[in-house]
Amino acid sequence: MDISLSRRPWYSQIVAFIALAVSATAAFYYYVELPMRADISARQSQLTALNDNVAKGNATAKKLPDFRAQVADLESRLENLKSVLPEEKDVADLLRRMQVEAARANLEIKGFKPSATVTKELHAEWPITLELEGTYHNLAMFFDRVGKFTRIVNISGLDVKGKEEPRPNATITVTCVATTFVLLDKPALVKVPPKGA
Repeated sequence: MDISLSRRPWYSQIVAFIALAVSATAAFYYYVELPMRADISARQSQLTALNDNVAKGNATAKKLPDFRAQVADLESRLENLKSVLPEEKDVADLLRRMQVEAARANLEIKGFKPSATVTKELHAEWPITLELEGTYHNLAMFFDRVGKFTRIVNISGLDVKGKEEPRPNATITVTCVATTFVLLDKPALVKVPPKGA
């Protein structure tokens, strides 16, 4: 059987050519063009996402000087706060400052006994037992000056007694606890009880 198109009538040849062209076009469309369109669409969405990321990055980069200024401001505020709540306890410095203020108030420090620190979540409390000798007026001046320290110092447990043999500049003896605070480098971790406890 001979199936050559050249022996067929001209209209059969045209129909066969059209059928062959349609099937070739359909095969090209399904096997070449559709996958390429899907790939182009995926790449276009990736490009859009990357452009969005670049735009966000550029917006953030424009804010960078503001962020740096905020960081510098926060660091300077932190340094100021460290004078109020230092990171380490300095016995010599605190004793020297207390002695200077006691001398300015005409008080005499008879005893300076640091106790163990009490650790809290973000800071440690450092109590120091003080024994002082002077007058009521001088004691009030001393407490006023200690209250003006940049470092926080709380006075508690105040015990004032009149002297049995008063002198002009020493009519009372005082025992009190001066508590100062130390900022912890690494705050104590709060232990969370396990579930069901």
